[in-house]
Order: sequence, then structure tokens, then C-alpha cells
Amino acid sequence: MSKLTGVVLSLLLAGILVSQLWAGSKAKAKNTLHIYSSSFKPGASMPDKYTCKGENISPDVSWKGAPLKTQSFALIVEDPDAPTQTWVHWVIYNIPVKKPGLTENIYELTEGYPRDEVTSGGILQGTNDFKKIGYDGPCPPSGIHRYYFELYALDTVFNLGAGVTNAELLSAMKGHILAQTQMMGTYSK
Repeated sequence: MSKLTGVVLSLLLAGILVSQLWAGSKAKAKNTLHIYSSSFKPGASMPDKYTCKGENISPDVSWKGAPLKTQSFALIVEDPDAPTQTWVHWVIYNIPVKKPGLTENIYELTEGYPRDEVTSGGILQGTNDFKKIGYDGPCPPSGIHRYYFELYALDTVFNLGAGVTNAELLSAMKGHILAQTQMMGTYSK
């Protein structure tokens, strides 16, 4: 191998390494979205209040760290431990971004969020696997189940009607997800 070929290969490898490091740092900077709730701690058991055993109301869900180009958010709550399929408990989308200039970049869906198809600010809710609009809480037949609150920052506001399913929303979101994050709670009867 000639010296020139060796130099070219070294430069090529160095370029690949730098581009991989740059891509990795870009991905880290992109994933600043953080979701949390004061209703339960991540990984902990959800209180009965938010389940079929209690009031069956939604817990509060808050988040921060939206990417700059975010136009809306979507939240999907799922139970992957259901016996026949991943069970969808909540589909909510077209959650608007806050106007520029606000000092706090914190968003919140309040506890006991209304079950209306269309809520304040044009927020839309889809159909869950109970065949209802809005949130329906954990109600496992047996054992400990996990409930994932999956939040998506999106580069668009969807031209979808209310009542779409989880599958329809996920299909519409393809190519529009800027960042995503999740938190998990558990529950057993």
C-alpha cells in the first residue's frame, strides 16, 4: 500500500469517526423531552384513584424540553402486559405548543382531564381499546401490569378528526416525530 493510499484511508476513517460522534451528540441534544407526573412516581404503582377500582380519572401528566420546531404533542397510554394485545388506555393529540416568550416551557394535562372528543385549544382525543373517548385507567384481569405514558413532540398539527385509534395516529405520525419520551407506572388488582 502506498503512502498516499494510507493517508487517504486514515483521513476517511477519521471522517467517519467524527461524523459518528457528531451524529451521536446531535441525537443526545435532540432528546431533551422529559415527562413526569405528580400523581405517581416513575416505575411505581399507580394509585387506585386512576384505575377502574377507583375514580378512573386520568393522572396529571407534565412535560418539558420540547424541540424548537415542535408544532404539537401526542400522548398514548398503553399496557403491553394485557393478555391478548397491547391495550390502549388513552390517545390524545394536537396538544398545542406554548406561544414564544413564555418563561416556563412546561406543559400539563391536568388530573381528571375531560373525556370530550375536542377539548380546549383544539386538543383531540381518540378511541381507546375500551371503545371510549378519553382516558380509561388500568383494570388488569390479574398480575402486575405496566402502563407506558408515551409522549411525542411532532413537527405538525394533524388534520385528523377526533376519535382516531392508536394505530391511525401512529400511522399519521410517521416521519413527524421530533422527539419522544415515556414514563411507566404499574398496577395490579
